[in-house]
Amino acid sequence: MHYLSTRGDATPRKFCDILLEGLAPDGGLYMPVRYPQVDGPTLAKWRKLYAEQGYAALAFAILSLYIDDIPAADLKAICDKTYTEEVFGTPQITPVRALEGGLNIEGLSNGPTIAFKDMAMQLLGNLFEYELGRRGEQLNILGATSGDTGSAAEYAMRGKQGVRVFMLSPHGRMSAFQQAQMFSLQDENIHNLAVEGVFDDCQDIVKAVSNDLEFKRQYKIGTVNSINWARLLAQVVYYFAGYFQATQSDDQQVSFTVPSGNFGNICAGHVARMMGLPVAHLVVATNENDVLDEFFRTGVYRVRASADTYETSSPSMDISKASNFERFVFDLLGRNAKRTAELFGKQLGSQGFFDLSQDPVFPLAASRYGFVSGKSTHADRLDTIRDCYNRLGTMIDTHTADGVKVAREHVQAGVPMIVLETALPIKFADTITEALGRQPEVPAKFAGIEDLPKRVQVVKADADGIKKIIRQACV
Repeated sequence: MHYLSTRGDATPRKFCDILLEGLAPDGGLYMPVRYPQVDGPTLAKWRKLYAEQGYAALAFAILSLYIDDIPAADLKAICDKTYTEEVFGTPQITPVRALEGGLNIEGLSNGPTIAFKDMAMQLLGNLFEYELGRRGEQLNILGATSGDTGSAAEYAMRGKQGVRVFMLSPHGRMSAFQQAQMFSLQDENIHNLAVEGVFDDCQDIVKAVSNDLEFKRQYKIGTVNSINWARLLAQVVYYFAGYFQATQSDDQQVSFTVPSGNFGNICAGHVARMMGLPVAHLVVATNENDVLDEFFRTGVYRVRASADTYETSSPSMDISKASNFERFVFDLLGRNAKRTAELFGKQLGSQGFFDLSQDPVFPLAASRYGFVSGKSTHADRLDTIRDCYNRLGTMIDTHTADGVKVAREHVQAGVPMIVLETALPIKFADTITEALGRQPEVPAKFAGIEDLPKRVQVVKADADGIKKIIRQACV
């Protein structure tokens, strides 16, 4: 399997090349040259495999279709090491539980940082350590987080040989628990940088540094953000696992609703659907920062400035530039790299939006690719959290509440709807308390975490300043 850039660079690259690279040299995102197709017999085989051997075996079967430059025995060992009951707290790894009336929640928050990002990040940490050890190299990971990516990456990379992590987060814009998870880590290879700005400023810095090819090569800059194909690929697995749990036969369809800010999580669903997973709809659920909902309703993709990005009670989705959206638009445009580069490389930079509303491809987003969307507000979140807890006996976090609210608008008779859980409620305790009048439970391993000493540096939103910090750490 080879990989190409959404903006036209077709230099043949294998998985391990792009694993350590992040953005393509032309500023595009890496995609497989084709999606491996999963036919009926293969789906049946995987259902049996998952039932008898578990999540790690399913992960190995799926990843093997995309990774042919790691020996099979080594890749299997990495999957077996990553997806264990000891790490994820349950033998199913991503258990699906029924909510009501065909509505289900897939539990993705059982990992070390109690957020769905652990599902991919734990694999990424093991892949990085394996490949860097094989090459005898080091890697400086530069990442941006709006809440959960940072802690998931840091917990996955702490103590890993040959890896330093420089994690940018929007200063003061994460929940107290999210900040504590990251900033309380004292490992020497972890560097927390709180940027004076919003998440999009952090993301812009990561892209600016990654686009400085000389600096990137000299300091071995890699990324763990969802622009890294390996992370997105890992997320494809739980779409298949969710499908097998919610259905009894391989001719059934399901739909997935995904709380979405950066479009990475639901882009993995797009990949699974393109492979042949019987998905009726992929439902994009946004908060008040509704860039993605606006596109799927109108065909206009309009990024917002930092000043126009709302600070909400589902802060991990306070994003107005969806990095992974370029991958889907690349497919929507028939993999026209020249046009993709024009839209994302030129039009967005010069005018802040592009408009596909009159383009013949736009209706295909729904008719061919299954995408629909909706949005949720703070009041919606509170109502949904109260309803799920008081009537259904389930406490959910604010982002999952956005998902449940929008999912209810798109449930179809006879088609199970699976909402992808984002995090455990404790990560957003203030809003849970506002909704329910009580604090969510704190997992025992995190008791007192907000009182621990913090290790963090507040910095300006300046790419050159971040480069200076990386240089100094590498001396």
